[in-house]
Amino acid sequence: MLDAEFAMRAAFKEDYNQLLPILMPLDSILAIPVKPQLLDAVKKTSIVAEKHQNSKWVDNSYIILGKARLYLGQWADGLEALRYVYANGKDENDKNNALIVLMRAYISRKDYSNALGVAEYLSQQTLTKDATKDFYLTKAYLHQQNGEYLTSVAILEETFPLLSKSIETARLHFAAAQMYDRLGQFALANKHYKSVSKNRPDYDLGFYSSMNSLQNQVIIDPKTDVSSVGFDRMLRDRKNNDLRDRIYFTMGLLAEHRKQLPEAVKYLQKSASLASGKNNVQKAYTYLQLARIHYDALERYELAKAYYDSALTILPKDAQEYRVVSDRKLALDNFVTQLTIVKTEDSLQILSHMNPKALDDKIDNIIEELEKARIEDEKRLKSAQLAANNQINLSPGGSIPNSTDRRWELYDPAMINQGKIEFRRLWGNRVLEDDWRRSTKQITSVASRGNNPADSASNGKGLPVVAAEPVMAKGSALWQARHDNLKKKIPLTDSSFTVSQKRKEDALYNLGKIYRFDLKEPDRAVATFNRVLTEYPKTQYREEIYYLMYLTLAEEDKNRIVWKDKLTSEFPNSTYARLINKSVGSGIGDDKNRNNPVKAYESAYQLYADGNFTKALEEIEADLPAYKGSMLEDKFALLRVFLVGKVRGRESYLQAINEFVRLYPGSIYLPRLKEMQESREISVGKR
Repeated sequence: MLDAEFAMRAAFKEDYNQLLPILMPLDSILAIPVKPQLLDAVKKTSIVAEKHQNSKWVDNSYIILGKARLYLGQWADGLEALRYVYANGKDENDKNNALIVLMRAYISRKDYSNALGVAEYLSQQTLTKDATKDFYLTKAYLHQQNGEYLTSVAILEETFPLLSKSIETARLHFAAAQMYDRLGQFALANKHYKSVSKNRPDYDLGFYSSMNSLQNQVIIDPKTDVSSVGFDRMLRDRKNNDLRDRIYFTMGLLAEHRKQLPEAVKYLQKSASLASGKNNVQKAYTYLQLARIHYDALERYELAKAYYDSALTILPKDAQEYRVVSDRKLALDNFVTQLTIVKTEDSLQILSHMNPKALDDKIDNIIEELEKARIEDEKRLKSAQLAANNQINLSPGGSIPNSTDRRWELYDPAMINQGKIEFRRLWGNRVLEDDWRRSTKQITSVASRGNNPADSASNGKGLPVVAAEPVMAKGSALWQARHDNLKKKIPLTDSSFTVSQKRKEDALYNLGKIYRFDLKEPDRAVATFNRVLTEYPKTQYREEIYYLMYLTLAEEDKNRIVWKDKLTSEFPNSTYARLINKSVGSGIGDDKNRNNPVKAYESAYQLYADGNFTKALEEIEADLPAYKGSMLEDKFALLRVFLVGKVRGRESYLQAINEFVRLYPGSIYLPRLKEMQESREISVGKR
């Protein structure tokens, strides 16, 4: 058993970016390589249990048998063996030891209630020194896994005097420091990070401890001098070859703390370019940091989205941040789409107000800038190509060297995504074909390229060769075709300008909702909604914006009541006016009942199914404000439509259908509502 546990511990891969578990999880995957040892332990302990019931080692045998079964994933048998010791054991110490293992098994199954019950019983028992140590560690593990970090570190503080110097003790100090970090107690965290080095850590553990301690020191005292840390020396040290990405990551964080954002981005990009192999997960956290900087500080949302995309492709799905990052990525997908529409329509509308001569000059300047950028891109590609060719010629056998010192920019998924976004913004969705930018394709034919070896697809060594496009001359047919194509997009007529305005209005309204519900940024939501009302005083979204402004503003904000009064005075019979009066009258605010929308929906639907339509409608209209922006919002609204038809008659029913069609254009229930609307109109016509 000891050999198996030692092998499993050695095979367990630590992720120092995640919270280290105080105890190694009971993982049947880890047990696969040591299955023969575990089965041997089961076999030998079973002999004692079956043939030597009077032996003083029966209790010990059952404990080992239970642990082996748990490691093998045989939970029912493992738990039964441990419970047998507790129920029938002859030695109190053995019974307590069995309960400690049983408690750990409950934690691994996330059965925290039973684990806590065992812990309360053990706290009343007299334990040996070793059992006390194991019990404290298991109880600290329970609270750590349950997210109760303050309780967990308090128990660990009592445990450290019982531990001897070892790599496992160093690891526990690191876990304690991480929990103090999450509690915002950076000074206490650094105390434990420093204790790591005093307890014989391995190289990686000591390295990450030093990096984390340095980051905390800068948070505690932003004026800390880090010039003496010796990053250059650390980067040159061959022992750190696999950890250079983490060094650059730390340098990036320190630069960010000093508000040196360009330097921070540069260091983090360098970290991402170096991360590979066993440190590939580090790249995910580097991308997350880059995404946060570009979103919060630089407000470069398209690039932030690209970094979130890249992080999500390599971030482990069991990582604590995965769900948050996934939700953020989905929100930013829609956010960037709407923001691009607003920026594009703003720019086009500005161009539409220019006089014809100035407009033509402006378009020519845009084409000229795009041509310069294209030529510079071609030069960079050719330079990279030439450098690659030279390296191939210099390397033995002409093979491509495996170098991590310098990586081409297009190896970075975030840069690739950003390029795709920029391409679609300028050119839309294009078919993959040759000469896609040209209005006529007779200029360069396949035959004319065939005799030019420089235009071949490969240089014979596996590397693509970039064929240079001819430079467009101002006034040429190609130039004029591009000029005309760009000019077509500008809303120069009244009808096209109206369409442009409508696109911008819809996008601004959607941006406000994304800020409010997806990104949880109420101040920006309010500013965006105000912009809609300022630029479009007669917008069709007025009533909903009034309602959302009321929900978004803080209760102590004096303007909150203003938006309620505007809604009830301008739209007294609207759904939102009724909802706002219901929420005020019933005391249901922003957060009540939001914890379990599924149960709330099931409760209202059961009333509907039972024929209690009035009560069901009251519940739906009382609860709907709490679920605004949730995944079930349109489902609540659909049930409300049915109930309005049952309770308030035909006119209210038709109004509820029209409101649903307008408010939830992307709902999966929309086709059904439209069918209901059409059938209702047909039936009215027949009458």
